[in-house]
Amino acid sequence: MAPVSQTEIARKTRELLGERNLVFVGLMGAGKTAIGKMVAAELGLPFVDSDKEIETVSRMSINDLFANYGEPEFRSLEARVICRLIDNGPRVVSTGGGAFINDETRKLVKEHNAISVWLDADLELLWTRVSKRSSRPLLKTENPKQTLKTLLETRYPIYALADVHVKSRDVKKEEVANDVMAAVVAYLEGVKEETVDAE
Repeated sequence: MAPVSQTEIARKTRELLGERNLVFVGLMGAGKTAIGKMVAAELGLPFVDSDKEIETVSRMSINDLFANYGEPEFRSLEARVICRLIDNGPRVVSTGGGAFINDETRKLVKEHNAISVWLDADLELLWTRVSKRSSRPLLKTENPKQTLKTLLETRYPIYALADVHVKSRDVKKEEVANDVMAAVVAYLEGVKEETVDAE
């Protein structure tokens, strides 16, 4: 059987997606923004990074929001912003690492016509990516790699609740983007079959 071209898989993904949103979840460094942008371009949909949107509406950086208001207040703002974004779809949304961990945000994604996509990356890959930047408020600790490992251990069981699970690997972005679209198609075809069986 010949492999399906990226153009064909993109066409099928867009057709099955309809008015739904795609919401990328996962730890910092998993590639949610880079892969999200690529998938959005393939699907001809707008792309929004929820952290950038939060900074725009609050006129503050994520670091400053954490420092001035604390994590609970930040999560509340994040949930409101993500809700607004997915109410105005279809679009592709990349979320911050803690967004899907928040029960309220996870419920909003589930109930607001969105498909959650977990980009699952292993610790070494994440560390290679995030250690190059100093803009991660949760990693401002004595042992940031251990902090990242702890986040991975506590958050991965919750990310696993996402609709679609795709392994983020150290390969060309196009390959991971293709994996995402193929996984979304498989998920949506399964949903379609369940709907038909239920009728």
